[in-house]
Amino acid sequence: MRIKTDRTNQILEVLTREKKIEVADLAEKIGVSRVTIRKDLDELEKKGIIQRERGYALLKSENDLNNRIAYHYEQKKVIARRAVDFIRNGDTLMIENGSCCALLAEALAQTRKNLTIITNSAFIADYIRGSSGFQILLLGGIYQQDSQVMVGPLVNDCVKNFYVDYFFIGTDGYSSRRGFTNRDQLRAQAVRDMARQAEHVIILTESEKFERKGVVPLNLGSQITAVVTDDRLPDPVKADLESMHIQVLIA
Repeated sequence: MRIKTDRTNQILEVLTREKKIEVADLAEKIGVSRVTIRKDLDELEKKGIIQRERGYALLKSENDLNNRIAYHYEQKKVIARRAVDFIRNGDTLMIENGSCCALLAEALAQTRKNLTIITNSAFIADYIRGSSGFQILLLGGIYQQDSQVMVGPLVNDCVKNFYVDYFFIGTDGYSSRRGFTNRDQLRAQAVRDMARQAEHVIILTESEKFERKGVVPLNLGSQITAVVTDDRLPDPVKADLESMHIQVLIA
């Protein structure tokens, strides 16, 4: 089972990098037979994660959270479980769109009671629907269909009615010069607007993201209190974060 999970992660990693690849080339890169890779792709296609196209495989959508959750799933799940420790029964918190954030919401549904979750993610609201007795407040805004997230000025108008201790967010990349980054300007602005209404901003991300740079700086500065990540975080990055008084929690 572990071997199959590792192979799935390899497939998603290749597709994330290559965008589109011939099935034969994918089998060669992963180091398995074409029969095995076709079976794996059949399962991923049934889950709606990838699509097949005349001998090629490609991700259905880079922004689709189902795809992103499946990529390094076990790693993200451990990060989410570590982040649960910030929250107590009866708390009110905010969660932004992201795969680690969705898994945090799921972990909270399994371990906490009587929470109120404020989010701009329609995906997360639906992801834990029926699995908890939580009150979920979905912020209004322009609906981005692929990522299922609300963006735009209405998010800011709505979130001004709340103030919470903790706001959990993901990130698309990091630069020692620019800090944490996002790929999308509208989503980045929604994060900034929501962050103003929180005492502490907690970033949940795999260490792999510290090797990437998004094009839109989040510009959260001293608002970031902690980063929860995995044990592959490079020591220089850890030292850089701690020099800015950001707590680094290794899951």
